[in-house]
Amino acid sequence: MTLLRIDSSILGPNSASSELAELVLTAWRAELPSEPVVQRHLGAEPLPADAWATVVGAGYTPEDQRTEAQKSAVALAQSLAAELRAADHVVIAAPLYNFGVSQHVKIWIDLAIAGGEQGEKLLDGKPVVLLTTRGGAYGAGTPREGWDHATDYLRRILADVWGAELTVVEREFTLVGVNPALDAFTDTAAAMKSTAFEQATTAGKALAAR
Repeated sequence: MTLLRIDSSILGPNSASSELAELVLTAWRAELPSEPVVQRHLGAEPLPADAWATVVGAGYTPEDQRTEAQKSAVALAQSLAAELRAADHVVIAAPLYNFGVSQHVKIWIDLAIAGGEQGEKLLDGKPVVLLTTRGGAYGAGTPREGWDHATDYLRRILADVWGAELTVVEREFTLVGVNPALDAFTDTAAAMKSTAFEQATTAGKALAAR
């Protein structure tokens, strides 16, 4: 029973999304302590920014005429698709950056799609936990309602395109305590953090039971 964990934060030990992922993983390991975990950190070890364009170009090039760069990019894309296929459980930590997914996540998604078969559901029927974090608040009635262009996109990719059975855990106001302009929301942020922590732990236990 292999778990694939994907992190994408650029904040290292200060990452709120990785903190949630660790809670999921801790709960999962408590139930399945001997099962393997494969980890990929897209923020700490980014995929090549030009790899997807190179793969697309390779698609228009006869295989025996491809450059070494094209061959390498195609192999990378295929390995990412294979990594998703091989996983039984998946945990993805994806913070909101500049109102969308990070470049690291987008490159990973584009390459994995390119590395699979046309229309392949790489996570078909597999349980996946998506952990999203946002520095501010984007809920109904807030000034930035509708500005989160990441979460719905990730739902479409993971559930609709790749076929995952998706659980989403969200945490907002992660910049409270960092940005003084948000100090008035300290209590709200604390409550949101507590709820997200509980949901992440629950999600990890549920994941292990699948």
